[in-house]
Amino acid sequence: MADSKEKLFSDFTPNSTEQWMDKVTADLKGADFEKKLVWKTNEGFKVKPFYRMEDLEGLKTMDALPGEFPYLRGTGKDNNEWLVRQEIKVDCPKEANAKALDILNKGIDSLAFRVKAKELNAEYIETLLEGICAECVELNFYTCQGHVVELAELLAAYFAKQDYDLTKLQGSIGYDFFDKMLAKGKEKGDMVQTAKALIEATATLPKYRVLNVSALTLNNAGAYITQELGYALAWGNEYMNQLTETGLPAALVAKKIKFNFGISSNYFLEIAKFRAARMLWANIVASYNPECLRECENKGPNGECRCAAKMRVHAETSTFNLSLFDAHVNLLRTQTEAMSAALGGVNSMTVTPFDKTYNTPDEFSERMARNQQLLLKEESHFDKVIDPAAGSYYIENLTVSIAKQAWELFLAVEEAGGFYAAVKAGTVQAAVNESNKARHKAVAQRREVLLGTNQFPNFTEKAGDKKPLEAACCCGGGHDTCEKAVQTLNFDRAASEFEALRLETEASGKRPKAFMLTIGNLAMRQARAQFSCNFLACAGYEVVDNLGFPTVEAGVEAAMAAKADIVVLCSSDDEYAEYAVPAFKALGGRAIFIVAGAPANMEELQAAGIENFIHVRVNVLETLKEYNAKLLK
Repeated sequence: MADSKEKLFSDFTPNSTEQWMDKVTADLKGADFEKKLVWKTNEGFKVKPFYRMEDLEGLKTMDALPGEFPYLRGTGKDNNEWLVRQEIKVDCPKEANAKALDILNKGIDSLAFRVKAKELNAEYIETLLEGICAECVELNFYTCQGHVVELAELLAAYFAKQDYDLTKLQGSIGYDFFDKMLAKGKEKGDMVQTAKALIEATATLPKYRVLNVSALTLNNAGAYITQELGYALAWGNEYMNQLTETGLPAALVAKKIKFNFGISSNYFLEIAKFRAARMLWANIVASYNPECLRECENKGPNGECRCAAKMRVHAETSTFNLSLFDAHVNLLRTQTEAMSAALGGVNSMTVTPFDKTYNTPDEFSERMARNQQLLLKEESHFDKVIDPAAGSYYIENLTVSIAKQAWELFLAVEEAGGFYAAVKAGTVQAAVNESNKARHKAVAQRREVLLGTNQFPNFTEKAGDKKPLEAACCCGGGHDTCEKAVQTLNFDRAASEFEALRLETEASGKRPKAFMLTIGNLAMRQARAQFSCNFLACAGYEVVDNLGFPTVEAGVEAAMAAKADIVVLCSSDDEYAEYAVPAFKALGGRAIFIVAGAPANMEELQAAGIENFIHVRVNVLETLKEYNAKLLK
């Protein structure tokens, strides 16, 4: 068998990169290679159409091993295990406890409790955690930021009372001074004082992380991948810098920091992001020379604590790209996101329920979200292989490109005074909000596709009682109208404007009808009718496709018989010279007349009074808004 394989490969001579480029150039027939095939990402770097082994030469990532500094390939050596987390909002501690015990039997091994600060006491914690083995499950807690120290003290006392081995307990307390500023525009309390108190309160819980980097917030606000990573590094470094300045050991501070990242739908870039994140953070921590105070096989050559440089990462699927219409498509988005995070080697993960945009997730949607991760583990075995992307020409180069861009952003923030100063000045918020704006424009123009929203919508779907949920105040009230001290992030989802448009159509009580007047060249009329149906259905219009008409007059007559509000002429560019003006005149202003395409004689058609043309270069959202303004009067 080996001989036959060798013979098979010997029959094919290897091709050089120059030979590949010669073939590509020939196939392009004079088109510009750079413009046609090289992809410039939103993150600001270029991606080639193909990579070869020579592209790995000189990459430092190729020297990395699993479980070894700088942890590019993961912090573990034995497997790719991650914890499956589900969040529980605690209204009643007894009911939350019952739910926790139930889902622990359904595959969950990490719980996140959002508890009410005003109800915190020892009895509350005992009721909430009754019957839950804290040594067997990761426990994470969130409450109002002014009460995190009280929560930490109550938990430490409870765990000690239960006679647990406190060195084995894993979990976190969700304190994040900067997230409050980014999301709510409010600066509350003293970060250093609270952080030191938290570290002291959890001194008996060495594996409890209490200083959070909530980069998920940036992701949900529409940040690009390198922005999320670059700012996250500066965020974590702000904790390191300020707390070590007070005399706290660097190793201790680093081991108390937890990174919470979002996961966007850019599959390969997300895998690369998590790999780059661990490498960059390890180098940042190493620059503080964390001292190892015990005998450990993971000591650095000068006795530095390499364990402190391990980034602890929780990942959560993004809400920025979730949609209200055709909401089950959200399952496809979150599944690929979960796959990229798992392959990227995160420590724990939350999959956002598909109905979160318009509903408080119910038992069904929560079960689906759990099972999305369990399928990756139990059926696809993503937890068995460490960093399977290693050595991939493509992903190794993406990792280096993302690391370079993120590192440059990190350095820029540090040179400007650090993350706190940047948030205080609003530069972080302004940059991310600009990305949010750019991504909304890309969605409006369909350069960024949201399946079921701006491309291939469900033609017959109605929202009914579904309405987008408004953001709630962190203390459980309604929409946050508190006075803001600093600029805040914009959390408008990518689909929000299309949803508003479609909801406007539905609320009007009148559903405009768009009629496809198909004529002439069979292939072109079918293609343009399909394009036009998808285009107009994005506003919730009823679309009527047709097999074709012998004359434009017959098509117009059929459209009027169908009581059409819009008539779309669908044919080839060459034939528009023959069909467009007669069709426009036959319609006589009884409906909006649209030509599907951008024919060479567009100026002539405009001179004849035809105003509406739809094609791949138009802004879909703005065009549909104009039609709504005319049709829903």
